[in-house]
Amino acid sequence: MSGESAQTTAAMETAGSSTLLAALELTPCEPEHFDLAWSATTQYCPWPKAYGGDMVAQAAAAAMLSVDADRRLHSMHSYFMRPVDIGAEVRYEVELLRDGRGYSTRQVRAYQGGKPVYTALASFQVPEDGAELTPALPAGIPAPETLPTSAEYLADIEPGTPEAGTLTPAAKEYWSSGRSFDMRHVRGPVYVRVEGERTTTQAVWVRAFEDLGAVPAGALGGAGSTVAALDLEQVHTAALAYVCDYTIIEPTLRALGHAWADPGLVTASLDHAMWFHRPARADEWLLYVQEAAGAQSGRGLGLGRFFDSDGRLVATVAQEAMIRPGRGHSSR
Repeated sequence: MSGESAQTTAAMETAGSSTLLAALELTPCEPEHFDLAWSATTQYCPWPKAYGGDMVAQAAAAAMLSVDADRRLHSMHSYFMRPVDIGAEVRYEVELLRDGRGYSTRQVRAYQGGKPVYTALASFQVPEDGAELTPALPAGIPAPETLPTSAEYLADIEPGTPEAGTLTPAAKEYWSSGRSFDMRHVRGPVYVRVEGERTTTQAVWVRAFEDLGAVPAGALGGAGSTVAALDLEQVHTAALAYVCDYTIIEPTLRALGHAWADPGLVTASLDHAMWFHRPARADEWLLYVQEAAGAQSGRGLGLGRFFDSDGRLVATVAQEAMIRPGRGHSSR
């Protein structure tokens, strides 16, 4: 199936990156607990609670807004403490823990409805010269243009049929074009069934549907200069933090024989760590190489690495998630 079919073209024409851009719309507000604060709104998804990448990206943006321009985010460690409502305001408070000559440290805590829902520690570095080492790419990875898009894969799967599982029309549309990124699975996706081998590894090509530019103050919110400005590198760093959560637990699902649309399957992000090795553009193809590191006690740990088109390591991700299959589950 070609990634350049008429069906792909139609899907790309309707797809965009507005969901991501709206998530990065941060408004300064008065802090109640720490030193600085911004508010942001979680974006639509067809599930009961907000997508975890919203919080990671918004917290990363808030932390980046709190440091001098000479510093670059190099690591971030997060915990998801409570489910977050969709389309509701979240306040991100930033504590200025330390500013040294070469490094800065920030704590970010997110609040909704007066309760802490998410917390993170972020570290920043003044870039310096140093030795470079990049692990080798997996062999035999096909080019993204040769792989089907999510829209192509889902086109002939009708919600309400036995093969569709719990897939709804809203979920089909969201997976096809509503996540701001074109995602093309190398082993085949795990939307309604496990495509390909049930191994502990997979890879996904990802690229924003639209070119991502800097965010000028007030450019998105339509409310004067209330929206905080993000420069080009900050936007792409936050975009990486946003997209990494969509597929990181899929290798665990794949190995266990679970698909997203399995009846009764419940998943939730628990904690997350990300290291940013070098700047990269999220609107150019990035290869997200992933593996399941283990599963036990209703939890699964996923590891991921982003590589740019030149094969350079861009970022590394580790995330643990709750994974609870439905009762009487049998692998399809």
